[in-house]
Amino acid sequence: MGKIKIAIAGVGNCAASLVQGIEYYRALASQKPIKNKPIDLMGLMNYNMSDYFPQDIEVVTAFDIDERKVGERLDVALNAKPNCVWSIGPIPKSKVRVEMGNILDGFSEHMAGYKADRTFLPASKKPCHVEKVLKESGAEILINYLPVGSQKATEFYAEACLKTGVSFINCMPVFIVSNPAWAKRFEAKRIPCVGDDIKAQIGATVIHRTLAKLFMDRGVKIDRTYQLNTGGNTDFLNMLNRSRLESKRISKTSAVQSQLDVPLDEDNIHIGPSDYVPWQNDNKVCYLRIEGRGFGGFPVTAEMRLSVEDSPNSAGCSIDAVRACKIARDRKIGGPLISISAYTMKHPPKQIVDYEAKELVRKFIQGTCPR
Repeated sequence: MGKIKIAIAGVGNCAASLVQGIEYYRALASQKPIKNKPIDLMGLMNYNMSDYFPQDIEVVTAFDIDERKVGERLDVALNAKPNCVWSIGPIPKSKVRVEMGNILDGFSEHMAGYKADRTFLPASKKPCHVEKVLKESGAEILINYLPVGSQKATEFYAEACLKTGVSFINCMPVFIVSNPAWAKRFEAKRIPCVGDDIKAQIGATVIHRTLAKLFMDRGVKIDRTYQLNTGGNTDFLNMLNRSRLESKRISKTSAVQSQLDVPLDEDNIHIGPSDYVPWQNDNKVCYLRIEGRGFGGFPVTAEMRLSVEDSPNSAGCSIDAVRACKIARDRKIGGPLISISAYTMKHPPKQIVDYEAKELVRKFIQGTCPR
């Protein structure tokens, strides 16, 4: 079916995991089966999506604001500090150079007080003309990996997409695709978009949603719940600035509340990042607790600890979102893609139970579900 040409805004850990993953599955797909045994393509929710495969994705341009990344080849930038991802595999030498983006609110000033190898070092270069770069690169889709709290910067890239006809996949919690005003603009321009706020493949949010739905379906009334997360990457360092967290808390909380017939009072639900632990690097640890009452009012309490590598966990969903967006472009479908957004995002335009969203994605790939 040809290449899927993407642009990336934010050359951080999530971008590094996505690009490493593309190369990892490219290498697996090129292997010859041994004694008719199929190649083990573990780790994918979908390998073939309407004849688009992970190895069909090609990064044609990228934007960042860190002086250690701007102007560098993409493969060099993806390995530069403060990136600290679990290595999936090598990235070949890239022809793409990282462009200087507009800083706007993409950098939190509190991060300047941390060690240089842990934080951003904003470049002093003049921002590129993003719309011109998108057009000249031939990008069809822009995937947004900007830091939490980058409201103005995310809106800037969304506007650039609207002006150039490039699709927008919003992997962070600024509400674009789930905002009716923005959604109408993408619909009017016949540009497909996916968002908002990427889920992990097996992460805190999807497990919390699943357990909450299980409690409810089995007749257990949930009284209170929390989800506390710690990590050591720049995402967690950035989120030490609590003023940048409002949309993140809304996104994660609504993802769980949407599974309940009656939402919990805000005093009885707490979901969000807890603290930054430098030595954890890209490892994220979640502590989750649900307290409820079952038959006759007997108490039921569930507690769990989840440990995952944060960035590859999100890349497992991003790789499907990109291909679904390309399918929509081929079919001339514009506006928010309901099925893939519900399946891969925490704050989609429409919240759908995960197993139902999975089935809708299957039907969308087959062409029996319009979007």
